[in-house]
Parts: sequence; structure tokens; C-alpha cells
Amino acid sequence: MFRFVFRLLRFIWSFVDGTRRIATNLILLAIIVAVIVAIAHPGPSVPEGGAALLVRPSGTLVEQANFDSSLNFFSGGQQKETVLPDLLEAIHAARNDERIKLLVLETDGMDVGGLAKFGELRAAIANFKTSGKLVLARGERFSQSQYYLASVADEVHLAPDGFVLLQGLARFTTYFRGALDKLGIKVHLFRVGEYKSFAEPFTRNDMSEEDREASRTLLTGLWNRIRDEISAARKLTPEQFDHYVLNYLDMHKAAKGNNAELAQAAGLIDHISTRDQWQARIKERLGNDSTENDFRHINAHAYLTAVRRARTENPNKIAVLVAQGSIVDGEQPPGAVGGDSFARLIREARENKQVKALVIRIDSPGGSAWASEIIRRELEITRQAGKPVVASMSSLAASGGYWIAAGTEEIFADPSTLTGSIGVFGMFPEFSEPLGTLGLSVDGVATAPLAGALDPLRPLDPAVAEALQLDVEHTYRRFLEIVAGARKMEPEAVDKIARGRVWSGREAVDLGLVDYVGGLDAALVSAASRARLKNYTVIWPTQNVPFMRLLLRQLFSTDDSETLATAVSSPVSDIVRRLSADFRSLAFWNDPRHIYTHCLCEIP
Repeated sequence: MFRFVFRLLRFIWSFVDGTRRIATNLILLAIIVAVIVAIAHPGPSVPEGGAALLVRPSGTLVEQANFDSSLNFFSGGQQKETVLPDLLEAIHAARNDERIKLLVLETDGMDVGGLAKFGELRAAIANFKTSGKLVLARGERFSQSQYYLASVADEVHLAPDGFVLLQGLARFTTYFRGALDKLGIKVHLFRVGEYKSFAEPFTRNDMSEEDREASRTLLTGLWNRIRDEISAARKLTPEQFDHYVLNYLDMHKAAKGNNAELAQAAGLIDHISTRDQWQARIKERLGNDSTENDFRHINAHAYLTAVRRARTENPNKIAVLVAQGSIVDGEQPPGAVGGDSFARLIREARENKQVKALVIRIDSPGGSAWASEIIRRELEITRQAGKPVVASMSSLAASGGYWIAAGTEEIFADPSTLTGSIGVFGMFPEFSEPLGTLGLSVDGVATAPLAGALDPLRPLDPAVAEALQLDVEHTYRRFLEIVAGARKMEPEAVDKIARGRVWSGREAVDLGLVDYVGGLDAALVSAASRARLKNYTVIWPTQNVPFMRLLLRQLFSTDDSETLATAVSSPVSDIVRRLSADFRSLAFWNDPRHIYTHCLCEIP
């Protein structure tokens, strides 16, 4: 029996070891092949005779590529993403490139990304049009975000069985108080600011009146921007646009369910076209009489690669550091803002003699107050060292995101940026009751009142709760002082527009929280001016990612830019994604004082 077990274990070990060797050799072979291909392949180039720039965003629009767990590469869990700054750079370069004759926009693969990101991309396409070149856009169907982007085109095409879905804006939150009560879990909340609503889903069963009031005002302002910009682009009156949105069911009945004809009659699209008719239309605009199925084009990613390869290196550089995701303590990979890792990026840029200025691109709802202050202080030191630092707000720069921005000398925001939310809260869960239900108890001794006081398995001592509230109030006063100093305001004046209230970028300019309405390009121009640079190169430093993870991403990810994809998800997957995102975000809460400046203000 012993010999049999020994032979079985030896066989299992041989199998595992052999599998490991094969996997290692395959990876090594893939590296060799990738290197050979990279050396032998001359790289992408613009087709001769003039071509279209194909802009086909896929998945989520982000400021910086995220890196998930390596296992996700094999399980298909890596979320598709399109990096916004890359698209902006490609479109900007194509505007003055004589080889690019027109821009083709296909939106079917786009998912979410934030109104401000779509607005900045839309503005870049509008700027492309000022060169006199055409922009053609098509969708198999248009979601609201997709249509908002496509509406800027000279021609908008829709599939015969497609639709234009304009729903308006909404903000609904899942509240867990009832479920927590049934489980006997208590959540102790400590906060300053009646509009600071982030923790309310864990302490309430519904939206507070303060949150309802602020959300309604914010959504109305953002919706007005969408309505006005689409109406202007499509030469409609706001009343005509409102009629389509508010009376959609009646119009749908009148059109007998033909959504494409309904959209065309309402002036939202120009042509109803099948895929082959769409291809023919582009060829016609390009002056291409080829009988080939496809039209002459180069996708945005390949075009950007070709443009960058042709550029000459400039010793004067502006570093753009992307603060994307929740702000947490310690070291974090791209996709989250680690207090230590992001501060190190700032420090390295400051010590790099070729870097003459910094732009901090913020797309964050905030997070740890501790980590936010570490980053802000590093920006302050950089300014004291004589290097200009400018903030560029993306879709979201609220709470801790605004705390970071306060460390810069000038702030730019998109009109639809969600910012402000200057407020502080602390949250502590208590599991003593469900533990007691199971017949379990916790007991012991301590040498001081605070020893073991923050144990979630024990009831929270009232004295400790009072101390936590005092810490939160102190941090809020500190937040007010930082903002007041940065914006040249009195703390009392800041308090009136703080209290956790979220503002749009345009409102923030009027309130003095932001300097100018503008995108990333405007921030770069300002940074260059402050550094007295006429010519410069933009660099994008990032946290170091292990080589194997980079390789896995390259090997197991796909480029959908040449494949027509449609961003459609099932209702069940949407529910699972929302709930899992709510709880997954809690796993990153590691502030050493349990004090956070985080905003519950994302809008789908």
C-alpha cells in the first residue's frame, strides 16, 4: 500500500513538474516570437492615396489601462478598455495630417466612461472638423452615451433595425441597512457634512433629503448640457429634443415600432444604412472606387503608433501623472491611487531634470484622507522646488480627488466633471450581535482603554466613538484649511460650499473651486506656459508593472479595433456587477485612522 501511494505521489509530481516546464517553455517561445515579429515588422503605416482614421472605442473609456489579477487573463475577466488620452492624441495629430481624409466613428463597442470623458472626446472630434475634413458616424444601435458622442458627426447613420435610446440621467443607489439589520451587523458612522452621502447606503434604507436635493440639481445641470449640445449639433431646438425624450412611447406607437425611422423623422440621424451601404458611403466620401469590401483606413491605435515613431525626441518634457481610481494607503498598481506609490511617481518626476512641469490628471472619487494628504504634500514640495504643477480633472475629481487637486497651482475641469464633495466621514462595522447569535463571544483583558477597542467582533465603546467623531471633525477642519489656502478663500467661505456637496465643473468655476473650464490639452498648454516651454514632449509615467503581467496582457488580450463589437450586457450581469463593485471597493479601505474623503457620486 505504501509503495502504491509513493508511486502515485511521484506520478502527480512528475505531471505537475512537466506541466510547469511546458508552460515555461511556451511562454519563452512566445517571447522569442514576439521579439522576432517586433524586429521584422516595420510597424503600421497610413495607406497610400489617403485614408480614413477609424475610431472604434471598445469597452470602458479610461484615463489609464488597469491591471487586474493575472488569473483574469486566462478566465476572460480582463475588462475591455480604451485609453482616452490615446484617442485624443491620435485625433489631434490626424487633424493636420494630409494623409487622413476623414474620420470614421463607430460606437457599438463603447460601454461606460463618464460624461466628462465623452465630452472631451466629442470636443476633440469637433476640433477635427474645423480642418474641413468630414466625420462620419454609425451605430447598430445608440445608447445615450454613444449617441451623445456620435451626434457631433457630419453624418450619423443607424442600422435599419436600430434605435436611439435617450433616457435622461438618473442616480439610484442600493441601500443595505435592512439586510444589515437582519444580520445584526451595526455600522457606526462618523461624518461632517450633511451632503456627505457615501456611507448612507450602509446606514439608511433610502436617500436622504439632502442627497436627493443635491443629486436632482446636479443631474439637471448635466442633462441640460447633453440636450443643448446634441440640439446644436443636429440643428434642433431644445423643445424638439425634449419632445423626443418625454413623448417617446407615443412616438413609438405612431411609428409602429420602427425605431430607426422614428429617429430619422425626429432629426437625430441622417441615414438608415446596412453595413455594406455604410462601407460604400465611406468609399464614396474617400473617392475610393475599389471593389474591395473594406475602405482604406487605419485604426486610431495603429495611427498613434506610426505618429509617435516618426517624432523626434525633445529633452524638454511635461509629465502627466494619472490618478485614476480610489485613493488608498500604501503601494497600488495602475487603476488605483496608492498614497506611497503615487507620491513616489511625483518625486521621481520632480527629480528628473528633463521634466519641466507636471500635469496631474485626476479621475477619482477619493478615498483615504491619509493617502490624499501624502500625495498633496508631495505636489506642494514639487511646486516649492520650482516645477509648475497643474491639475486636469476628468469625469470625477471629488473628495480625496479634490484634496489632491488642492496641491496644484491651477485647476482645469470639464463642464461635466463631478468635483467638490469636500467632506469627511469615518465608518466602523460591528459584528458582535451576529456572533452572539451563533453562540460565540469575545472576552479578554487590556492594559489601556484603547487596547482592542477597534475590534469589529466587540461592541464599540461610546468613548471610542466620541474620539472617532472628534478625529473626523478635525480632518474636516484640516480639509477646509487646505482648500482655503489653495484657493485664497476664508475657511468659513469654503465651508458654505463644502459640507460634502458635489458640484459640476462649470459650477465649481463659478464657486472658485476650479480656475478654468478646459480639458487635458488646456492643462498642458498652461503647464508649458508656466515652465516657459515652446516645444516639449508629453510623457506618461506609471507605476512599475511586473514584466510577466505585461506579457500576459499582451498575449491574452485582443485588439477589437478591426472587429465590429457591440457593448451589450444582460440585466442579471448588470445587477451582479453593481453589487460586487459596491462591496469590492470596501476591500481597499485601509486608511490607518479609518477616516475617508470618498464621494458616492458616479453617474452611469
